[in-house]
Amino acid sequence: MSTHSMFIERKTPYFVQRQIPKSRQTLFTKPHRHPISPSLFPFAHPRQTSASRIEHSASRIPPHAPIPHSLPPTMRPNGPRPSVTGPDSGPEPPFPLKLNGKVVKGFGRGSKELGIPTANIPVAGLAVGGHEDVENGVYYGWAGLNVGPDGAFTGERGTVYPMVMSIGWNPFYKNTVRSVEVHLLHAFPADFYAAHMNLLILGFIRAESDYVDKASLIDDIRTDIRVAERSLRREAAWGFEVDG
Repeated sequence: MSTHSMFIERKTPYFVQRQIPKSRQTLFTKPHRHPISPSLFPFAHPRQTSASRIEHSASRIPPHAPIPHSLPPTMRPNGPRPSVTGPDSGPEPPFPLKLNGKVVKGFGRGSKELGIPTANIPVAGLAVGGHEDVENGVYYGWAGLNVGPDGAFTGERGTVYPMVMSIGWNPFYKNTVRSVEVHLLHAFPADFYAAHMNLLILGFIRAESDYVDKASLIDDIRTDIRVAERSLRREAAWGFEVDG
């Protein structure tokens, strides 16, 4: 064995304890990168821009996947809420929105479980009004109803009431159907199923939320009612005609 063969070239790392043929020394002296196959790591694209990442992710969604009306509900955030909603100058687009329909029987939870009665109209009313893609959440405005304050039907003559309403899935109760539930800010002595109700939605109060318990849900609905009352007291909220 020659003297030269007893030594390893200096460019070879010191921790290599055996002689390495020159044909393989480049593996240790130069960076070596193996190409990563996208098929092995479908989400590993470090050089993609944000737009291309979004396009790549969207391409993986089946064409038959349903499009949600809004983002999935989150737990109610802690902290105080605004006392009013919307600009003082009046509703801004897309408001006001108009909906209507006959009052139908709902889930029966408003009065019995929550102490907050609601009048439901068919969710199909959203499509009739061209608002089937409206975001889930809580809204406020006015309701025209052919029922007087005493609960008696008034025929074609209607009465206007302030209202707060919910559109969505009621995530606390894990509903499987979307619903439109309206709470009129008036205490009626009896139910008024089959009455016709026209809604004029003036603004958005908050997004749909989930809750840790029923008490938290009730507390948030009570806050919704106070926000609707204060928002409707503003002069700009009175300048709209509601069909009775």
